[in-house]
Amino acid sequence: MDGAAWSSVGYLLSGMLIYGGIGWLIDRWTGHSALFLPIGLVVGIALALVLVFVRHGRSS
Repeated sequence: MDGAAWSSVGYLLSGMLIYGGIGWLIDRWTGHSALFLPIGLVVGIALALVLVFVRHGRSS
């Protein structure tokens, strides 16, 4: 169970980092100050939660 907990944390952090970074880059490219960064963070968290559920939700 310890490995599943750390991989879940890793999925959440990497989802926030990758999609938040993509949102930040889109903000820089379009000239917005903070529009796509929060959207990217929310999308990253949502996709990471789906991945955690698919990977670890079925095991008991």
